[in-house]
This record gives sequence, C-alpha cells and structure tokens, in this order.
Amino acid sequence: GSKYGKGEGKIWLDNVHCTGRESSLAGCGSNGWGVSDCKHTEDVGVLCSDKRIPGFKFDNSLINQIENMNIQVEDIRIRAILATYRKRVPVTEGYVEVKDEGTWKQICDKHWTMKNSRVVCGMFGFPSERKYNTNQSSVSTGDKSVPSNIRDPAKSPSQMETLGKPGPAQWSPQSPLRKALCPPPQPLVRLKGGANTGEGRVEVLRNGEWGTVCDDNWNLVSASVVCRELGFGSAKEAITGARLGQGMGPIHLNEIDCTGFEKSVTDCKFNTESQGCNHEEDAAVRCNVPAMGFQNQLRLSGGRNPYEGRVEVLAERNGTLRWGTVCSHNWGTVEAMVVCRQLGLGFASHAFQVRNFIRNWNDGTRGNGFLLPEGRVGWNTGNKFSAPDLVLNAELVEQTAYLEDRPMFLLQCALEENCLASSAHNTSLASGYRRLLRFSSQIHNNGQSDFRPKNGRHAWVWHDCHRHYHSMEVFTHYDLLNLNGTKVAEGHKASFCLEDTECEADVQKQYECANFGEQGITVGCWDVYRHDIDCQWVDITDVPPGDYLFQVVINPNYEVAESDYSNNVMKCRSRYDGQRIWMYNCHIGGSFSEETEQKFDHPRALTNHLLSAR
Repeated sequence: GSKYGKGEGKIWLDNVHCTGRESSLAGCGSNGWGVSDCKHTEDVGVLCSDKRIPGFKFDNSLINQIENMNIQVEDIRIRAILATYRKRVPVTEGYVEVKDEGTWKQICDKHWTMKNSRVVCGMFGFPSERKYNTNQSSVSTGDKSVPSNIRDPAKSPSQMETLGKPGPAQWSPQSPLRKALCPPPQPLVRLKGGANTGEGRVEVLRNGEWGTVCDDNWNLVSASVVCRELGFGSAKEAITGARLGQGMGPIHLNEIDCTGFEKSVTDCKFNTESQGCNHEEDAAVRCNVPAMGFQNQLRLSGGRNPYEGRVEVLAERNGTLRWGTVCSHNWGTVEAMVVCRQLGLGFASHAFQVRNFIRNWNDGTRGNGFLLPEGRVGWNTGNKFSAPDLVLNAELVEQTAYLEDRPMFLLQCALEENCLASSAHNTSLASGYRRLLRFSSQIHNNGQSDFRPKNGRHAWVWHDCHRHYHSMEVFTHYDLLNLNGTKVAEGHKASFCLEDTECEADVQKQYECANFGEQGITVGCWDVYRHDIDCQWVDITDVPPGDYLFQVVINPNYEVAESDYSNNVMKCRSRYDGQRIWMYNCHIGGSFSEETEQKFDHPRALTNHLLSAR
C-alpha cells in the first residue's frame, strides 16, 4: 500500500511468490518482468530485522569493514562523571564510551574535536555542544585509574559536555517574569503530522503563511538543521515522498543545501521556485530526542497488549511516589493522544470511558473504584504509526459561497434534522422562507491512513428524508461569528455520509454510501458536499448586515483520531449587505486552541496537567 511512499517509473514485478530460500528476489516466481496491472499506490515496502543471519556477509568490502567494527548507534553512551549525576535523566556530560566486544571502553582524546562532540550530542538528542575543561573534570571525578581506551590506552579519555538547549514548546520551563519581559519569537519552522515528539512534516513560515518543503536534495544534513532549530539533536532520518502526510498551501523551499551549522533552515541555500514539485514530495524529519524519562511517569495496565490499557500516573502521595488512575470526566481522543505520545506509542486510536480495565486502587488511606479510561494505540506496524488527516479546501468555499432565499415547504427535511435556526420553527410552512448562506465543501484526507467513522455500522442512523445512513453524530460545524468572536448563526452536519467522491489519478475509491456501503475517506481522496445539498448552509435569516467571520470546523469533537488537528479549521472574512454576501481571505488554521495544541505537543503535558490540577 505504498506505506513508504509511491515509487516512479516501471512496475517490474507483480504476484511475486518466494519460497524464502532464493538468493535474490529475481529468483522468485512472478508474472514476468514488467507484466503488471498494479499502480504505484500498491508499491510494497519491507522492514528488516536488525539481527543478521548467522554467517551472512556483504560482498561490498567497505560495508564489510564497517560491519566488522561492530559499532552501532546503540553501542555508544555518555557515562556520567560525578556520582551525583548518575541517576539524573538525561545525562548531559561525561565520558564517551563505545561497546567493543561486549565491553564498554572509553575513547582516546587524540584528534578529538568539537565536531566530534557535536555528533555525539546530536545522537543523544541535544542541539549543540560546549567545550569542557578536561583537567578540571579529572580532578573533580577523583578517578585516578587509567581507563581502557579503544585507540590509545596511554592517553586520558576524552570528556565532553552536551548542551540541551530546548526549543519552543519543549521541556524548558521559563519564569513568568522572563515570559513577560521576553515573549518568545514566533517560530519559523514547525513539524506537523508526526506520531511522536520530534518528527513530522517540515513546514516553514514565509510572508505570514505556512508552507512545506520540497524533498529535492533533502538529506540528513539539512534535516539536522531543522531538528537543532527546534531544540532537538541531529536528524535520525530525512524523510521524503510525503511519508508523514501531505501539506496544503504553498511549497516555500526547494533544493535546500545546508552546511549543517546554520541556526535555521531558512539560512541555508535554497531555491524559492517550486516548479515540478507537488505535495507528494513534501519533506519530513525524525529527530534524535533526549531520553528525558517522561514515559516512566505513565503506564498502561490491564490491556491485551502493550499498546492499550488503563492509564495510570505516577505521583507523590504523602512523600511517596505511587501509581494512581485517571477519572474519565472530560476524557477524550486528544487526551489519549497525549498519553500515547508521551509513552512513545504514536497516535491514539480510541479513548474509552468504560470500565474495560477497572481495578480498585488502595493507597492505604482510601480504596476507590475509578471509572477508568483506555488509551489505545492503533495502526501499529513495528515502530511505524499512521493516522488520517482531514483538510478543507478553503479556496472552494470562497469561490462557491452565495445566498439563497428558500421556501419553508422545501425545508421540511432540514427542519427535522435541526439544520435551520431556532426561529424556523415559528415560520409559516406555506408562505415563509429562510435565507441560507450556501457553499460547497471539499474535504481531503492528506494523512497516512483512511478516515473511518468512530461508530460501526450497527450504530449508524437511517434518515428517511435524505435516504441514506449517517455514520457520525457531528462531523462539521459551520459558524458565522461577529468580529468579537461571538456566534451569530450556526449550521452543522447533524450527521454525515462519508464517501470517496473523487480521488487522485492513481488512487481507487473504497467508500460509497449507497446500498449501506462502507463509509470513510481514503488517503488521497476527498468527500465533496455540493452547495445545493440539504444542510450545506448556514441559516442567516435573522442576521443583520455587517462584517463577520465565517468558520468551518471538521471533526470538532475530536471523535476520530487525526495526525494533525490544527488544520481542521477554516476561517474567512465575510461581508453581508442585506442582499449579497462576499467571502474573502479564506485560510486554514488559526482556531485550534493554544492550550490544546500545547497539550498535544508537549511530551510530558498530561502529567503536568494532572499534577497542577491536583
């Protein structure tokens, strides 16, 4: 299913059948070279085990040399210098040690440079390094023994210090005074659509508008500049082919060329022309992130596997750290997202408020039965996670908006579904009318998995007026607000029939509402609700002329998990003169609450929120 991105050119093999004993894929059975009815949406991928087959050797001599060194990323560590620091997380300074033949050994400082320190710091999630006084540290450690070294045992070991300068919205608390005197500057770069902290599609702010980066020439050096700019270490992976979801809007940067020492990716050389690029080529990153131990403050218990269960929080009670549960009041998908992200499990699939994993917790002073939520992760394959991402086509709303005065006798179905203002109940069916602000909506799924309704088919509701099943109680909100943000009129899809109206050229439709068909929106497809469909409007009969804000919110109650909620909101400026209406400056984003976004992005936010509430 093109999980790692769609390829290009010829599809060489189809219906491949191997016994597992072939020395090459070419030795497996197939339709024959180039004989295929597949599309690139069906391109296959593979995730290999990190364990080698015994006795297996690469033919490439250079790779053989590297393999024979037996040095992997996981075989490097920073050992704390002072005993008082050894239990602290993270370790930010100490001996650099490498595992050699099962034994940890220190590195000789001969030819050691600040660039070497920068590499090590980046691997452990820190954005930069700082020069360290090795003579002073040798005295402070009191370690007079000669350690074993890989290169030159006669030399003293190299020591270094990491500087974990946190980026915005990370783990560095600032005093209220500092915040008041020095408000943080608006970041120029952000990550969107990632399952875990420190990963996502790279977006850049330019001329007041967020846009994406084309993956031409995208590499680890440029990706590391992004990671360090955001307060992380070096890049673990430079991701191409929109594998963490497609963005919307402009493509700001192309053919980026960084040296690796720029403070911002906007300081690198790049091409502002994006000709030949599209959002299928959006660049993304996975950064090395410091091991801060946040995942140890939460746990899931009672589930059938490590990815689900009752949420338990470690908190201090009477001077002792104890595990306790979380009440289900106001518990929802966003809170489950925070738990899953803090545990490093990716996106949440569902948030339950039922007694799936109930257990009494007795701390010696009370024994209460709690109504316990479940945070369950979904779409998990190894360490890869995916989720849908719905985005409204703002330009289409602006182009299709108009007013219609519609007789009440044609609005009986809409009245039944509460798609009209409350005053409509007092309007004459024979002679009355309602003034409707109508528009078309085109909702794209730019994520990595299909958008499916929360409720199964057994819970869908048949509406006799409109002759189809509605799968979601509330899918969108349509609101007209005055310039102070007060709602003056509203509309909504009381329920929704989700289907693939149109798709990209190489994507097949999967969902159709007719005949009680499956409902959803496939990745690369969009659901179109035309302006002339019932309830695709806001009833503005009682609204006086003036300037307003028009707002559309998709999945407003976060019933279905998405990789990015901040693009679920569209806003337009609107002017109504009593007879006509103008819609302009329609754009995505801007209404996702700062509190919710911080809660979703911060790696230990749930623990902080619960402790502050306590």
